Amino acid sequence: METKEDIAIEVFKLSKTFHIRDDNYNTVKQRFFHLFNPAPIRQIHALKGIHLSIQKGECIGFIGGNGSGKSTLVKCMANVYQASQGYVKLKGTTMLMNLGVGMSHELTARENIYISGSALGMKISQIDTIFKEVIEFAELQDFVNTKIKYYSTGMVQRLAFSIAAHAKADIMFLDEVFAVGDQTFLEKAVKVIEKSWLEGRTTIIVSHSMGLIQKYCKKVAYLRKGELIYYGDPATAIDMYHKDNHHQS
Repeated sequence: METKEDIAIEVFKLSKTFHIRDDNYNTVKQRFFHLFNPAPIRQIHALKGIHLSIQKGECIGFIGGNGSGKSTLVKCMANVYQASQGYVKLKGTTMLMNLGVGMSHELTARENIYISGSALGMKISQIDTIFKEVIEFAELQDFVNTKIKYYSTGMVQRLAFSIAAHAKADIMFLDEVFAVGDQTFLEKAVKVIEKSWLEGRTTIIVSHSMGLIQKYCKKVAYLRKGELIYYGDPATAIDMYHKDNHHQS
């Protein structure tokens, strides 16, 4: 039976609304004439009353079409976004892997490794011991002191993945981390994640790859237009996802 001590993540009535100004004034002249008549602000309800709990050591999948809210939900859970309503409770350190979110692109790989490790509560001496492994696993030996703003998307992704894997965050959010990178690195990444799950880390995977979701996830949350439609059996969630996509196409 699930107890409060077993829960790593609790999401309660979570809502997120973005306020977007529809500014279509492209020239200085247009902006001047509309200085006292600003463009209206539009509200986008990205998440609507999401409620779910995730146990320690579980691997959970988030699926849904573009604009369904799955990446916004992950960012709220990882404290990148602040919720408009409701709350998220976390037990343990977290790491979000999403094309380098949380890393400074004005800093080098070396500097990002030490900053990210420190944010996870690691001592400098502990980061020293894993530094070489992080760089070698990310295959960035020749770019250690290069600012990551000059990296390719795949290089940034490899660095973010390697930091999270070696720093051993308690909770790992993987937002489309398998969408970038070559096949060789993908195989390495999957092996590391499989080992991490065996060590009892809590993992949330956001992916459009239903094969990946079905293979590794114990439960799956299916989102549509900011609402949690289903949370439970992976096969059921994936079937609902496919049926909705079929009706829309």
